[in-house]
Amino acid sequence: MEIFSPADILLPRSSFAEWAVIACDQHTSDPAYWQAAEALTKDSPSALRIILPEISLSSDNRARIEAVNRTMEDYLKAGIFDEYPNAYIYVERTLANGLCRHGLVGAVDLSAYDFRPDSRSLVRATEKTVPERIPPRTEIRRNAPLEVSHVLLLIDDAKREILEPLAGEKKDFRLLYDFDLMLGGGHIKGYLVNKDSQKRLENAFRALAGRTAERTAEKSAEKSAESSAAPFAFAVGDGNHSLAAAKACYEADPNPLNRYTLAEVVNLHDPALTFEPIYRVLFSVDPEALLEELRHVCSDKSDGPHVTAHSGGRYTELALPAGTPAVTTLQSFLDRYLARHPEAKIDYIHGKRETIALSSEKDTVGFLFEGMKKEELFPTVRREGALVRKTFSLGEAADKRYYIEARRIREKPNRQK
Repeated sequence: MEIFSPADILLPRSSFAEWAVIACDQHTSDPAYWQAAEALTKDSPSALRIILPEISLSSDNRARIEAVNRTMEDYLKAGIFDEYPNAYIYVERTLANGLCRHGLVGAVDLSAYDFRPDSRSLVRATEKTVPERIPPRTEIRRNAPLEVSHVLLLIDDAKREILEPLAGEKKDFRLLYDFDLMLGGGHIKGYLVNKDSQKRLENAFRALAGRTAERTAEKSAEKSAESSAAPFAFAVGDGNHSLAAAKACYEADPNPLNRYTLAEVVNLHDPALTFEPIYRVLFSVDPEALLEELRHVCSDKSDGPHVTAHSGGRYTELALPAGTPAVTTLQSFLDRYLARHPEAKIDYIHGKRETIALSSEKDTVGFLFEGMKKEELFPTVRREGALVRKTFSLGEAADKRYYIEARRIREKPNRQK
């Protein structure tokens, strides 16, 4: 069972620092970040030209999407890429805090992924998918000759037997890139995995999928077992909506290249992998009225999770009912509030400082709360199914995956059959 396998990977031949750009769903309330990225990349080929940052989404993205697709074609015609066939790339990402996160870039089989809440798939969404966030991504991918990816998949390898040996094996690998990521993203190195290590990895992933499939079959045989209790091998840590868009395109056009999409696998037990809360900020609201409504769902006891509301330089701490994560209770309340107040807008923010800064503006409220522990992820999703959207972030905003590797998702023109 080949769920995560080597891929034919494209890398730019030069200017990695200008090419690599952070995930499109970051800095959605910070236009200055994307303006700075634009300035840094204006004279070089860049992944920024072949993605659609969410901050730029509008009711009509057609012109921008057509430009993205044209630029992909131009880059291919200009020969800016080197291709590494049937390859894994071992990644070492030094974060802003100095820790090094280890990953492996390859291709995930979309036929093994299902984002529906009742999914029993071996590649499982950890957070609920928002349907309206999928169409812009499918519009880009539908006619695109290339893909770049910010998808991070997690494996629960407590013994650290699959990815961790790569640190010792890399002395026999070819170094492909080694550079500082723009705008505070830290440093990254990428190595071409050799054939011996590639074979070990393929066997390890095959065994992981096989063991998980056996446990799923055992659960299916138990009449009392609920679908959400089915085990899974890979958890989507980042990029679920991009993965969902790739799945939708594969179902519409099941050609062999469309069946796979690039992703990076990281071990949940990597010490550098941290779970951070994704905070909420509401704009165009009456802060006092909103908080008064929230108090009605709060608890008189202090043993439940707490949420701190920031608005105009002031903060209010509230206790939520015990037994449910703060983000679950809060998001449920905010969904109901937004349904009654269509003028209000919500954004999901990585980082306390950014949340507090945004909530200092007029008619704005930001919410801070305790996040879930990463060790809780696999058992919680098995037990309860997908979590509410934007439950957690893999590190701070600057730690997110940058677009570096690319892959063809259409046949080469005039390719010999």
